[in-house]
Order: sequence, then structure tokens, then C-alpha cells
Amino acid sequence: MPIKKDDTGKRWVEMELLVPGTPEEVWHAIATGPGYTGWFVRSEIDARVGGSLTFDFGEGAVSHGEVTAWDPPRRVAYEERDWADGAPPVATEITVTGRDGGQSVVRMVHSLFTSSDEWDDQIESFEKGWPSFFAVLRLYLTHFSGRPAGSFFATAPAAGESIPTWAALCDALGLAGATVGEERTSTLAHDPWTCVIERVYQDNHERYVLARVTSPSPGILFTGTNEAKGKLSDGEVNVGRRPGTNVSVARYYYGDDASERAATAEAAWRAWLKQTFGG
Repeated sequence: MPIKKDDTGKRWVEMELLVPGTPEEVWHAIATGPGYTGWFVRSEIDARVGGSLTFDFGEGAVSHGEVTAWDPPRRVAYEERDWADGAPPVATEITVTGRDGGQSVVRMVHSLFTSSDEWDDQIESFEKGWPSFFAVLRLYLTHFSGRPAGSFFATAPAAGESIPTWAALCDALGLAGATVGEERTSTLAHDPWTCVIERVYQDNHERYVLARVTSPSPGILFTGTNEAKGKLSDGEVNVGRRPGTNVSVARYYYGDDASERAATAEAAWRAWLKQTFGG
């Protein structure tokens, strides 16, 4: 959906998705630090108007915000002021509406107040970046909703072109030719797993595999490549994405020791990405 504008200088993008879960279950996922950690990135939210909010993408890439609306389980809003150097604040509003059959509709709106077109590419990139994480959200709500979670998001620039880099990533992880519903096994020394393929996505900008890890412990693997263009920003899903081809891995662990397992695996994954793709 293209960026929208009005006469006040406001410009915005909006997204809507149907997810499994009651409004209370979905609220935990989209309005609490432990919830976001279970499907997005490590997060902390002070649950009140005026409370602080952080999204931690690792290696010092942290986006800070302030809660501006808090109405559980229906509406939360926040504002981020440091998402890109020199940019106006970006305001985010998320609403949750219950539907029959234990489902809910989530609506997300990102807004800027500026008369300049300078930041249009960046706000449009929010819209392009979220759908892949929304796929993780649906999987989380289906299988792991409310469970203690630990996670990390690791990314590295690749020396090669996009398609060969994607092929090399899939080969290295035992995911080449993966088909939805298929079981695959990885023998990586730092993080071996058996998983069920939940989604395979490819377009000219982004390619990824989303898998539900079944052993040695339940979790989620989300890995892929993307082609980023233009100026760098520190906002939301753009954090860490450099111009060119980038490779990323997000791992989500669940259970009482999930945070410890995520912390142990993160350094090894970051080293593996840099060594394997040499960007």
C-alpha cells in the first residue's frame, strides 16, 4: 500500500492482519517486552503512558521510544525519536480487535509529521519489512503464545550477489529446496536442530525460510537475505540492514532457560555469518 498524506503534513503507512489468539493473547505479543521478544527482537516496555520502550537488534543497534497510549487489550501507541539521524519522530499505533473463532485483527500505523518527502523511502520500508516478521508472529501465537522467550536477531553484509548468497545460505543450513511441511535437519556445530518448514518466501527484494524447530528444544528459526538500498537508518525493522545484500538469522527459544540459550547462541551465530559470507 503506498504512503498516504494529508494537508496537515502527516504521512503514514498502515497494515492490517488477521492472527490467531484472543485480544488478551495478542496484546501480550504486541504490547509487552516478553511478548515482542518471542517473535520480533529483544524488547523492553514500561507498561504506562510515558513509559520507555526499546527494541534491541544487537551489536549496539537499539531503537528507543516512549509509550504515548496504553489501553489494554485494545490500543497501544509509541513514538521513536532516534530512528534515523535528523529525521522527525515516527509515531506507531497498534490496535487489536477480537473476531470469532479465537482470532484477532491487528492494525499497525506508522506516521511522520513533516512537509518534506525526504523520509518517504524510509517510512515505506517499514511497510515492506514488517510482513516477514508478521509471519513469525502468527507462528508464535499458534505454538508458543505467552511462553517465556529468549531471542536474537543477527545480520551481516554479504560479499556476493543476492541470488548466489541466498543459495549459499540455504546450502549451509540444510534448507536448499525446502518445501512447506517438510522436515529438515541441520548439523551446524553451534546450533543443530530438526525443524518443520512453515513458510518459504522469495521476491526481488527479500528471500526467507521460516521454520518451527522441534528438537533439541522447541523454537523458531527465521533466516534469509534482503537487498537494501538508499541511506541507512536506525528505525525498527531497518536496523542493521546496509545497502547491498544482507544475510540475517533470527532465533527464538522458549522455556524457563530461553534467555540463557539465546545469549549462548548469539555470539556463535554472529561469528558464523561474518565468516561464511565475508561482507
